[in-house]
Amino acid sequence: MERCRTLVRPALVEAVGLLHPWTGEMAAYALGWTGPAGTPDPGASEGKGVRQALAVLGAEGVGADGADAVPGAVAVELVHTFSLLHDDIMDGDALRRQRPAVWKAYGTGPAVLAGDALLAQAVTTLAETPGRHSAAAVRCLCRTLNALVAGQAQDLRFEDRPWHGPGAVGPEQYRSMAEHKTGALLGCALALGAVLGGALDHTVTTLDRAGRHLGLAFQAVDDVLGIWGDPAVTGKPVHADLRRGKKTYPVLAALARGGRAAHELAAVLDSPRPLDREAAAHVAALVEDAGGRAAALDEACRHLDTARRALRDASLTPTAARQLDGLFTYVLDRTR
Repeated sequence: MERCRTLVRPALVEAVGLLHPWTGEMAAYALGWTGPAGTPDPGASEGKGVRQALAVLGAEGVGADGADAVPGAVAVELVHTFSLLHDDIMDGDALRRQRPAVWKAYGTGPAVLAGDALLAQAVTTLAETPGRHSAAAVRCLCRTLNALVAGQAQDLRFEDRPWHGPGAVGPEQYRSMAEHKTGALLGCALALGAVLGGALDHTVTTLDRAGRHLGLAFQAVDDVLGIWGDPAVTGKPVHADLRRGKKTYPVLAALARGGRAAHELAAVLDSPRPLDREAAAHVAALVEDAGGRAAALDEACRHLDTARRALRDASLTPTAARQLDGLFTYVLDRTR
């Protein structure tokens, strides 16, 4: 990830530099390059860089130079940052990577505007890429953007649906949402690298499938960290998703399994009283007792195995295949 970030960083800086100075300032803050108002912030995190690495390795995997994938890596990083800015507003999350979210630091309207600017620049970056593959790359990104919107719409609608009974969200519906909201962009990152590297359509499709399953594993791990992760490491308040009533895989899997703990969990979740810190901790314990944590980790392992099988089907170059396998392992073993 560090190697790929170093390769992509100059082009990413250049792309952000093309924005209006104010939206560019907010983008630099969101990317962890600066503090508010452009001030230095040595402790800021630039994020994991998974999507950048996937794009570069996607190109290298089909025998191209990793530099060919840089426009794709820039585009997916800009789209990812755009989605985080807007998601934080919609979810009311005040923190991102242990700092105030952009909407808390600059205001809601400016944060929306910065997200819009990042999205526009992502499409522009690919559209202006020289060579015969740019049109296919733009189409790939636009399909992904539609999937992201669909996934976020599903996620928001889930919050108004009951925990159990008629109209409840089941694990399979949640899986569909996660594939759109998280898996689509990881699949797009790998696919864009392959597209810009001149790969055949079959290889592009196979890598997109691998990335989507990686995204499902990523989301399952993210859901586990959202309940049982260390907030000092994750940068998010403990039990924030539980207290907001957000539907996540461990809770849905726990409810679907039945049993004493699941019935008690359903009763607590049905209560009209909002969860305070103590009640949220009790819910987390019930989810674990009902098997929700184990089910989510099993879900992550299953999708990771499927992603790896897709990588083998893609017949990638040995070095890139080995590095992608290591990156996939990191997704499962991460703590933030």
